[in-house]
Amino acid sequence: MTPSPTEISSQDRTDIPKGNWVDRWLPPFARPYARLARWDRPIGTWLLLLPCWWGVALFGHGSGHSVLMLLWYGVLFGIGALAMRGAGCTWNDITDRDIDGKVARTATRPIPSGQVSVKQALAFIVLQALVGLAVLTQFTLPAAITAIASLGVVAVYPFMKRYTYFPQCFLGVAFNWGALVAGALLIGHFEPQIILLFLAGFCWTMSYDTIYAHQDKEDDVLIGVKSTALKFGSKTRPIIAGFLVLTLALIATAAWLHGVVGPLFWAGWAAAALHFAWQIKTLDFDDPINLLKHFKGNRHAGMLVTLGLALGMVAV
Repeated sequence: MTPSPTEISSQDRTDIPKGNWVDRWLPPFARPYARLARWDRPIGTWLLLLPCWWGVALFGHGSGHSVLMLLWYGVLFGIGALAMRGAGCTWNDITDRDIDGKVARTATRPIPSGQVSVKQALAFIVLQALVGLAVLTQFTLPAAITAIASLGVVAVYPFMKRYTYFPQCFLGVAFNWGALVAGALLIGHFEPQIILLFLAGFCWTMSYDTIYAHQDKEDDVLIGVKSTALKFGSKTRPIIAGFLVLTLALIATAAWLHGVVGPLFWAGWAAAALHFAWQIKTLDFDDPINLLKHFKGNRHAGMLVTLGLALGMVAV
């Protein structure tokens, strides 16, 4: 039987990588759940974790915590990011199961392909949420409450592409909430630099997730869902450039307000700026391979910011 054009496209464009550690090391029954949580594609976990690390690196200065305690908080944020990104992706796949079945890149995901039922996916969400809850027991009460407050945004995000061209705004709030949690954990009260760091991450997310959304723009038009990629269209490059300029300006302002403006901070900041400039110059919005490469490259930019913030008090 000759496969349909959609089936051929799904085989060629699936976003599920083959031959990685999930296929090599996990037993067959566990592989669909690992793919639901995107353990085979850690970039999303990194992008969720890095604003948390920005907060620990910046707000750890002057907090009275030892370096070892700050490193421990960094580990806890890592565990929490892995669990909650997995839970969020599982929830996203549940809510998008009908849409995913019509999009070439996502048709082979575990739920639309029938590898995991909705009930099984819901149970998996509960398991991952329990891991996240265990992490919160190690935080202060204000930090735990702040973290729990993000769940409403996480819950509604998958539906936003049906109603607005700006679902990336909701992802930007959800993916950078960790900066607020870090502020509540290490400062414990409102300071403007907490909000500024959160807004820096928000602008960063608006940039990289618009890049990501350009991969699906043809399918999105066909099935009637919305994104900033469709809204910005041919103006995407200068708009993304504007978001990245705002990201850098807000990070610098937050660091200045917190007294973290040593030469090593500026070195990390400048390196991130050069990475962003490379992205803007070399993006090809009609090449999915180029788009995915630049999307994933944001991990390196985020790590440069983390390093600059962490070392920012040296040689002030």
